[in-house]
Amino acid sequence: MEHPTPGREAPVPTAGRHRPAGVPVEPGIARIAVDLLGGDGAPAVVVDGALRACSADPDLHLLLVGPPEVAGELVGALPQADRDRVSVRPVRAVVGMADAPTGAKRPDTTVRAAVAAVAEGGADALVSAGASGATVTAAVLGLGRWSGVRRPALVATLPAESGPVVLLDVGASFEARPGTLARHAALGAAYAATVHKVRHPRVGLLSIGTEPGKGDRARRAADPFIAAQSLPSEARYVGLVEGYEVSLGAHADVIVADGFTGNVLLKGIEGTYTRCRQDRSETPPRAAALVGVGGVVIVCHGAATGADVASGIALAAHLHRRAAATEIATLLGVSHG
Repeated sequence: MEHPTPGREAPVPTAGRHRPAGVPVEPGIARIAVDLLGGDGAPAVVVDGALRACSADPDLHLLLVGPPEVAGELVGALPQADRDRVSVRPVRAVVGMADAPTGAKRPDTTVRAAVAAVAEGGADALVSAGASGATVTAAVLGLGRWSGVRRPALVATLPAESGPVVLLDVGASFEARPGTLARHAALGAAYAATVHKVRHPRVGLLSIGTEPGKGDRARRAADPFIAAQSLPSEARYVGLVEGYEVSLGAHADVIVADGFTGNVLLKGIEGTYTRCRQDRSETPPRAAALVGVGGVVIVCHGAATGADVASGIALAAHLHRRAAATEIATLLGVSHG
């Protein structure tokens, strides 16, 4: 699918340096490849987000992957002193939001070109608001999977009363096999320990009740499977948890779900935050990290705003600067490429 020639709708950068919602900004160069054509509102929303991210982080370098005229609008909207922090990889083809994930097998699409930039060492991480399935497919093809990780997971962090709660999978795989859920429990524990510095993470399996035997066949089979495995970072499995734990965090720091259930839950929570929170800085970034592939990959919500894209870029920079992928893989005892 070829993207139509976009209109000249690139917004001007926000004055000052505004910190993206929910993500710390640290020093250190971070080179982020940005898929300009990914998402419902692309390219205008992505351009807005990239401008916001550049304004907030003086050590950020962007590789804009998309039509040169779109990238040119973004560069032209930056202050002269910031323009040398932006480079362009011209690409015009895109995997559309309604296209099959297999469209990401085409090497001439923006998402594959962004993945290639990371694989080749031209970028430290990539961000796309395009179709999740296509981004996951492109990342697996171009970056490879960690040893022992058959199904990478999309990991989201949500604010809860007791601290951040890690929710996975939120859309990378709809598979609910016990082995997959157990592997994701280990991924989530390592992510919580590395990214959020949670000591001895408590891991729960999302179900419709907390009593043993609750839930569908997949949850009933996965419960003892997870309980029997050794988790990293001295994490402990606390058993079945219900959906309200995502907003409370009283009993679990990590909540494991299959990608279908996790995605539905995440979007419901995002809608509630959007409706109830007046201060946009208090809302969680609508972005998730793909854990289990050989690089830092951030997937933003397809309906992301400019602020969401900026937070996704900030999250990518944060994970790179923290060398999070290497630390998580080390905790799991796997090769990460």
